[in-house]
Amino acid sequence: MVEVLGRRVVITPPEAAAGFIADVTDWTHDPWPLYGPVEIELPRGAYLEYAFLDASGRPMADPEAPERAENPWRPYAGAVWTPGAVRPPRYRDSLMGQVHRLGAGSRRLAVYEPPAGPAASLLVFDGVAYHRIGKIALAAETLWRAGVVVPLRIVFSEPENRDREYRFDAGLERHVLDEVLPAVTGEFGDGGEWALWGASLGGLAALWLGLGHPDVFGRIGAQSPALRALPGGSDARRDPEWLTERYAAAEQRPARIALQVGRLEWLLAPVRRFAALLAESAAVHEYREYPGGHNWVTWRVGLEAGLADLFGADLDVR
Repeated sequence: MVEVLGRRVVITPPEAAAGFIADVTDWTHDPWPLYGPVEIELPRGAYLEYAFLDASGRPMADPEAPERAENPWRPYAGAVWTPGAVRPPRYRDSLMGQVHRLGAGSRRLAVYEPPAGPAASLLVFDGVAYHRIGKIALAAETLWRAGVVVPLRIVFSEPENRDREYRFDAGLERHVLDEVLPAVTGEFGDGGEWALWGASLGGLAALWLGLGHPDVFGRIGAQSPALRALPGGSDARRDPEWLTERYAAAEQRPARIALQVGRLEWLLAPVRRFAALLAESAAVHEYREYPGGHNWVTWRVGLEAGLADLFGADLDVR
């Protein structure tokens, strides 16, 4: 049973539950032992995903969850919406623009071409998820039709080995610069300046490539970037914030950054430190926090604002 009392949520576990896991516990990384109902005070308008562990440590769903979360990684997760929580926007089913398939080296890309000629091109990491779950092409079309952003070409890129490629990988760098960009431009023509977008490790990769090539990628969108990382590292919760240090020492950075994070994430503090660095150095950026966790609901809620921050502030959207 779940009781929502303003900002306070009281969750009574089922009899078989031995532990509580949720956004606020970083799921199974820091589970809470159960001694009775779980009481949590959340930010205003929070959205929480949660579940339990059984006695053997396996995740189990709450049979009395108010809703099932739309979580592709955790099908057992329940969802709690507190008063004022914002749900992701819903879009029409079909695109006005066209999605094409394209080879780039040994890989296949999907390329969305807007109904009007593109004024900028956005390379999206974890492209399949951003296309199918995030609905980023529909979001961009909706904003363009409303006169908020310029028409965008969107290139959906998918990794072969996500954990390796999105952690400062020279192979990804070569693939993007030597294969993806030439293939897209050669097939579809000039699409304006290039930008990068990603979430979690994909956000880390976007910020890293943007720092290495600010003349190519002048606009970077990063949702919940996994900033606890360093070359050769593998612990996204304890590694040093190597990229933040590189940004602090850099003479040139991307011209514009859209940065977002959920307030229920373990990445909140590292992302806040990165945002503080951008503010202290007078970098052009927009920083937004959302009362959610490291999940697609948080990223979908923030997606339109992030696109507007990158492509609607200083570009001619007429």
